[in-house]
Amino acid sequence: MRIDPRPLPAVLPFLGELPPLLTRLYAARGVQSEAELDKSLARLIPYQQLKGIDAAVDLLVTALEQRQRILIVGDFDADGATASTVGTLGLRLLGAAHVDYLVPNRFEYGYGLTPEIVAVALQREPQLLITVDNGISSVEGVAAAKAAGLQVLVTDHHLPGDELPAADAIVNPNQPGCTFPSKALAGVGVIFYVLMALRARLRSLGWYDSKPQPNIGELLDLVALGSVADVVPLDANNRILVHQGLERIRAGRARPGIKAILEVAKRDHARITSTDLGFILGPRLNAAGRLDDMSLGIECLLTTDFAAAREMAAQLDGMNQDRKSIEQGMQREALAQLKDLPIESMPYGLCLFDPEWHQGVIGILASRMKERYFRPTIAFADAGDGLLKGSGRSVQGFHIRDALAVVASQHPNLIAKYGGHAMAAGLTLPKANFPLFAQAFDAEVRRQLREEDLTGRLLSDGTLAVEEFHLELARALRHAGPWGQHFPEPLFHGVFQLVEQRVVGERHLKVVLKSECGSVKLDGIAFGVDREVWPNPTVRWVELAYKLDVNEFRGNETVQLMIAHIEPR
Repeated sequence: MRIDPRPLPAVLPFLGELPPLLTRLYAARGVQSEAELDKSLARLIPYQQLKGIDAAVDLLVTALEQRQRILIVGDFDADGATASTVGTLGLRLLGAAHVDYLVPNRFEYGYGLTPEIVAVALQREPQLLITVDNGISSVEGVAAAKAAGLQVLVTDHHLPGDELPAADAIVNPNQPGCTFPSKALAGVGVIFYVLMALRARLRSLGWYDSKPQPNIGELLDLVALGSVADVVPLDANNRILVHQGLERIRAGRARPGIKAILEVAKRDHARITSTDLGFILGPRLNAAGRLDDMSLGIECLLTTDFAAAREMAAQLDGMNQDRKSIEQGMQREALAQLKDLPIESMPYGLCLFDPEWHQGVIGILASRMKERYFRPTIAFADAGDGLLKGSGRSVQGFHIRDALAVVASQHPNLIAKYGGHAMAAGLTLPKANFPLFAQAFDAEVRRQLREEDLTGRLLSDGTLAVEEFHLELARALRHAGPWGQHFPEPLFHGVFQLVEQRVVGERHLKVVLKSECGSVKLDGIAFGVDREVWPNPTVRWVELAYKLDVNEFRGNETVQLMIAHIEPR
């Protein structure tokens, strides 16, 4: 692992009366003006800039006026679950008479608005279908819905294919011709924007002349959760949405389901950070869609009954424990496939498959293997009917969805379907095509990346002086975000004396350190260490990459180093 300095602009911007360290951290993350640090809702990009927003609102106003039956079709991940919840609750808040949701079971129907899921939807007798976090590639599904006499509103954020579905309206910042400046909205962010536009139209039509205007800001806790869990880039616009949602959670105004998941995870809502959204709430919510049916997760978020929410949160927590167990077994099997392969002989693009692997966990497996071997990775599971489903994760500098498009164009009929983002993608292909696909994917990675691109690299914000290891700075860094994808939490590095070391849990290394000059004593923890390397009683000095954090124990707060990388020095 290489630790490199995070690049800084030649001239630091003026960001107000901030401490120099915070100015440097923000500048290194692309912040160019003080206005970008304003996280008030008034700074959100106006909804009017979204292509298709007027047509979408036209559909929704008609649906509300005519008391139409509206059915939301979501996705089975955390973004899809929160988007389904926001759409359902938001439309009810705004006056819709009949709103329900349908989320495809991953194992029965796969992703998106397929003709098969349209057939299921028709049993509910809807008049308007709304997709959330999917639909932009559902050409056949939208055609089936239209043929059945339904109106269709597609809200999505995924990259479109060559052909757009013939929906009545499409809202997607990534569709051709959309000038919305932020292309990073999650699916939940897109449907929230649609609700903002709908409320504004209803207000102009006099709907709230004689009654209070609904506060759709009540949904921002869900928007924050879905955005962070989907790992979308936290640009200035998304940081506003996430910050506002976090403030609701910290103030105790979150949905009962979010409160219950935090309770079962033993997390204090008043101290929650964006990292907790991604690593504590997100996985528990995702577990339902990965192992069973995301409807449990959505119902947990929808309910106003805290006792019911607590019961469902406990079920989600149990599923997440099962997911971890399955994932660990799959990791062992994947490592066994690669153990005899020297690193210099390893493909640049990894494709892994085992007929027993769980379809709902291959995305996490791909992520873990990518982190271990520092190369784009796709893990496949048997999907039945002679097909494999794959989930891929990429490294910086390699757009995996576009790479799949290149492979598909060079090898017609090799891939049945694909979609995704720069850093994550999914695909389906005939099982017999796996060897040829693995070769073609590796060739495309080799075309784009060099050997030096496949070495692990951490970007450091520098070293901290002895006097900077204090609680005030740790607290300031915790709340200076929200931190996340493309706006990473500050990471520092340095050499420390290793005073104590012990393993807690299965693979977590607790250490006591002294600063290089020996004047400051610090606690630290590294999660998921290699048990063949640590603990190591012969090591006296270590080089660390770490985050400065606050540890609370029995009401006392102390500085703690969250160690991202440790090696003997």
